[in-house]
Amino acid sequence: MIARNLWTALIAMVILPCSMVSANESVLSFDGGEGHGKGKKIVLISGDEEYRSEEALPMLAKILSQHHGFQCTVLFAINPEDGTIDPNNQTNIPGMEALKDADLCILMTRFRNLPEADMQILDDYLKAGKPIIGIRTSTHAFNIPKDAKFGNYSWSNNGGFGKKVLGETWVNHHGRHKGESTRGVINEAEKDNPILSGVDDVWGPTDVYGIRSLPDDAKVLMYGAVLTGMKPEDKPLEGAKNDPMMPIVWTMPYQWEGGKQGTSVCSTFGSAIDFVNEDGRRLIVNAAYDLVGLEDKITPDLDVTIVGDYEPSFYGFNAFQKGLKPADFQGK
Repeated sequence: MIARNLWTALIAMVILPCSMVSANESVLSFDGGEGHGKGKKIVLISGDEEYRSEEALPMLAKILSQHHGFQCTVLFAINPEDGTIDPNNQTNIPGMEALKDADLCILMTRFRNLPEADMQILDDYLKAGKPIIGIRTSTHAFNIPKDAKFGNYSWSNNGGFGKKVLGETWVNHHGRHKGESTRGVINEAEKDNPILSGVDDVWGPTDVYGIRSLPDDAKVLMYGAVLTGMKPEDKPLEGAKNDPMMPIVWTMPYQWEGGKQGTSVCSTFGSAIDFVNEDGRRLIVNAAYDLVGLEDKITPDLDVTIVGDYEPSFYGFNAFQKGLKPADFQGK
């Protein structure tokens, strides 16, 4: 028996590296240092075809870990054959088990259809009422057949996860895509919200998303003014597009089916190129503090400086950097 087991192990050592990618190679981990977030764990899940979440989330993870002490794990859509990051692969995001002991999930996915075992982990997380931040396309994070076990997550199933957890699903491009950029306008009624602390200048070249309706208990923190062009100095459009302006950042209580109540923050502002904007990054860092119970530690000058190099790709389908692996973002 011992000899047979040894032989099996030897075969696995020879075959496995050629036929599959290990889980450790598919995720990116940053140990938390000193800071208010020490001892707390954040899992950041990328996986969208257009807005370069695979570039944005490692950058945010470095800020949260190295400036603020959070332990951060970043997950990616992975080509299982060669281990490269492939945002067009909608069915494979290794490492979802990291959510089991996470204090916060930051989600930036689009139209994913993950295996049942992975969806079960997310389902358990949400039913536990744990906090979540959804960025941009996370309003339509999943596209799962309605008759599947987790078909209730699909954006096309009465709004699915996006509507029930974040407050809205996919509606439309309210601003003209790649033609009308976004200026953040703070909701005066919520100007003292901790998530807005130090947030004064939000601008990004990604357009405003349309919002059909938000739940009554959603608190809109910021609206998006549609600008006439793609420069921060461009003026807001006159007319119906900005009357009224669409919400772009809000927070709300959620309660997933059969679970406890939790809290979500949604920002439809947030492609990788948007996060060149300092206060765009500050929104996410402040929200992370707020959702894990550190709201009393939020100050207007929390460090949101970028760690290392960050030269994000402009958004677009099939515009991702080919051939990269998660480890390539370790030192960038």
